[in-house]
Amino acid sequence: MMDVPTANQSQTPCQPWAGQNGWSPASPQGLPCNPLPSFQHFSLGSPSDHRACHDHLQASEQGCQSDLNAFSSTHDSTLCATNADQSVQRVIPDVSSVVPAASQGRNIPPCSLPLMNESMQPCKPQQMPLYSPRSPYQAISPPFHSPYTHQDLLNGPQSPHQKHLPISSPSFGQCGNQSPQWTPQPSLDRANVVSSVGYTLNHASPTSPIQQQPQWTLSPHSRGTMNEFVPNATAQDRNITPQSPNSESRYGLDPELLPSAVKVIAEDSAEWEGKVFISEPFSPLPPLATTSCMVEDRGNASPFAIRSTSYCVPCDGQTVLISRLPLGALVTPLTKQSAGEKPLPVCKEPECVTGCSWCGASMCPAMGWQDCGQRFYCPFCGKLSEVPWQHYQPTKGVEGVRVDKDKRPELSLGSYEILNSQKSEPAALLLAIDVSASALRGGHLEFTTQQIFTLLTSLKRGDGDAPSDIRVGLITYDSTIHLYDLSPGLSRPHMLVITETEDLQLPVREGLLVSLNDCMDAIDSVLQLIPQFSAECDDSSGVPMELPVKAGLAILQALNCPGKLLIFHTAPLIEMRLSNSSSGFFGSNKPKSIFQPSEQAVSLAKECVSQGCGVHLFILSQQDVGGAWPGHIPYLTGGALYTYSHLQGELDRERFITDLKRIMETDTGYKAELRIFVSKDLRVSGCYGLFIPGPSPGQVTMATLDWLTTLAVELAHTRAVDETRGVAIQAALSYSTQAGERRTRVHTLTLRCSRHLQDAFRQYQAQTLLTFYCKKIYCAALERPLQELREELQTEVTEALASYRKHCCSSSVSAGQLVLPQYLRALPVYLNSLRKSEVLLPGLRSSVHQRLLLRCQVLSMDTRSTAAHFYPLLLPLPLSGDSSSSPNPEEALRCSAASLEPRGLYLVHAPLTLLLWVGTQVPACTLVELFNTSCFSSLPSGETKLPVLDNPLSISVRSLIHTLNSQTPRARKLWVVKQGDTCEEALQRHLVEDKSPNGGASYADFLYHLHVNSVRFLQ
Repeated sequence: MMDVPTANQSQTPCQPWAGQNGWSPASPQGLPCNPLPSFQHFSLGSPSDHRACHDHLQASEQGCQSDLNAFSSTHDSTLCATNADQSVQRVIPDVSSVVPAASQGRNIPPCSLPLMNESMQPCKPQQMPLYSPRSPYQAISPPFHSPYTHQDLLNGPQSPHQKHLPISSPSFGQCGNQSPQWTPQPSLDRANVVSSVGYTLNHASPTSPIQQQPQWTLSPHSRGTMNEFVPNATAQDRNITPQSPNSESRYGLDPELLPSAVKVIAEDSAEWEGKVFISEPFSPLPPLATTSCMVEDRGNASPFAIRSTSYCVPCDGQTVLISRLPLGALVTPLTKQSAGEKPLPVCKEPECVTGCSWCGASMCPAMGWQDCGQRFYCPFCGKLSEVPWQHYQPTKGVEGVRVDKDKRPELSLGSYEILNSQKSEPAALLLAIDVSASALRGGHLEFTTQQIFTLLTSLKRGDGDAPSDIRVGLITYDSTIHLYDLSPGLSRPHMLVITETEDLQLPVREGLLVSLNDCMDAIDSVLQLIPQFSAECDDSSGVPMELPVKAGLAILQALNCPGKLLIFHTAPLIEMRLSNSSSGFFGSNKPKSIFQPSEQAVSLAKECVSQGCGVHLFILSQQDVGGAWPGHIPYLTGGALYTYSHLQGELDRERFITDLKRIMETDTGYKAELRIFVSKDLRVSGCYGLFIPGPSPGQVTMATLDWLTTLAVELAHTRAVDETRGVAIQAALSYSTQAGERRTRVHTLTLRCSRHLQDAFRQYQAQTLLTFYCKKIYCAALERPLQELREELQTEVTEALASYRKHCCSSSVSAGQLVLPQYLRALPVYLNSLRKSEVLLPGLRSSVHQRLLLRCQVLSMDTRSTAAHFYPLLLPLPLSGDSSSSPNPEEALRCSAASLEPRGLYLVHAPLTLLLWVGTQVPACTLVELFNTSCFSSLPSGETKLPVLDNPLSISVRSLIHTLNSQTPRARKLWVVKQGDTCEEALQRHLVEDKSPNGGASYADFLYHLHVNSVRFLQ
């Protein structure tokens, strides 16, 4: 089956979004909106239907719509245009003549890719000139006819308005030497809306990748229809690697000429890398999440803490509905400060100016002072609050600014922290080790206990960022629970065996959690004895993962403290049975989904959240296929799931050591409560992420969270917003530190408003929308069919493009010109990668457990990691150790097979994967310097580790890999993929611009259908 249904398949009308874990965002109040009809019920007419909107373009282009040869020779474009529009537009060839009029009235489903005739072969990608008008936000091309008609593909009746033009294929040399390229000019200053886009058009160099694609010519007898393609002999005679079939477009589009996410990232990096972004109220669009820059807080929170989907909020809900783009924000409460930035200021609660007494919002620069500083206006509830006498200060100036504004972070900064007066118990560390028969036979218990002891020794010394003194407890388990009394007054630790696991009762409380400095010797003696245990029961039926969770939770509840629970599990996993009700997939009448956790897992996770217990589960052996997936409880409590294969290999052991160390060194917040406040004319309609929902979407409770934890918040209008006041969003996180301090971290973002739809479109960013859509759709996958979610995602972006085309573009734009806002150029490639991800579109080799794990891993990512996951970094590596050709992450290539050359080495970097692709024609000297072998066939394939060699190439590549690994939240193994090897499918999944192995459409085809359907939508 194809990624998308065929043209004759009926489609369900677009349904409203369902929120995360049962959240159903209600429609915003205000003016009623007549929703745009589904785009599949519209058909694109013949070229004559659109002639009125671009007759003047036809005259200037000397009849390019009637002769493809004339178009082929017009490659060198000049900058021309119109000042009528201040929008940015991107181009694909004119498709108005591709869809026949006979298809009018049909139901065209989302991305309904027509199947080619059996006798057809892919055609040569066409090249198109790029035109940039005088408008600083507009770049359009002349219309273009596809080399074959849509009618021929669908075998439909001929339209009376369809004109068949003689098709002649350009020669190889003509296409190869005249392919256009985009050359970036100085970057666009976002604050200045009249600066130029900065694109020119040049001829391609002789070594251009476009020239190296195989050329196709028509058979001599074909005119008007396309029955057979004959490869050009010239291309076969040359030593040129053909372009991968997965990179070719069905519709003759050259993928190299489509908007590039790599180019967008590079332009933003060139503009902001190493510079300072001033974050102040009503500030312009910030740098991308993938750009490393410093942020100076002048009254607005850093975009790495709160990033709005649009930095210009529409004044009314009707405008938001017309735009078809979401309104919301991405919140990362515990984000790290970049190197060189000032640390987050901390003020004590008694000394801090109190916030709103009505809604509970914290003090921030968005508050408006009145009556000489005696009262302040709260933008979140619209009420006035009195200022306590001990915090009173007069105001000055016309704007009514307090005289002590610069001395108080709560009055002058967008982000600060409040140290609360109350204190809680310090967090503890619990270690639960599986000692069942499977674990004892596995042979890795000795290694596991050694690494645990090494970790505890480093904690005692206070190495790194880990706490120096922490309370530690130890648990072992099989079918029973073994607790250990580690009291320092005992000559040796005492084991307490609990056989009744249904209703777990602790026999004692003292000695179960002891300071690490006082119990190090006792723990050492127990860890040395664990590998020598004898198996007391048969675990062939499995051990429920809930058993150690219940034991660790009971200890934390008895001593009333939060903590981390690290479980090292080996035995087969099963679900614990419920005595009163059924659980699992068939345990309720709700709609079933493979992503839904069992009732037992949700119930236990809720208890962990209320206690502040974060579970981290290490699976030390390969689990049987079809068993219970153990990751629900860890990810719902802020922990994670780590899987290894018996820990026998060196690579798995290195990953285990790195993951164990990072868990302890990561700053963690315990018993956290996040509250979202928005302006009084808005409301929080949904919240999406890895958490258990509460009674309100604006209030989220979490057991633990770290600096990567990111939530997506969706907003809706309740009434029209005052354009002069703007919109304020505040995220207040109340949490406990490792030492037991109770703190409140406050982030406030103030945005400007506009009544013009065009202003809102200019202030969207593709990476932010990708992360928002990802979290929303992955959460909705708990309750809704995946096919419905994929179609709804494409419907959303199609209607958004249609809305931008209708309301923000000049009437001179023809139907053959793709129109995209400036900062949404990369949105189609991002959303296509999301649509065909393994979670939403499983492949033949995708297991349910892999998809469950991948969904939770992606939901726990921040914006930067999410963008890198759906569009990995493809880096060309040098072939020699010359210092001038050292690997540079800024020189990334497009994620397509066309970017890979047989003589090259390429590194694919994603948050969860690291691949090294080796071409068949890599010089032998390079293989020797990097792999210590000169034979390509003898190279290791699959999981491997680069040898430590003393040469510049090996040192530079290993240094780059180490740098990239330090930026990821967990350890990764390096995969070496040889060209033509069977494991190349692992690489194909990351070449997101090509057709994916699971049937997902290529970027070029997806963009083509977005454009066609958006044009048909407006007819």
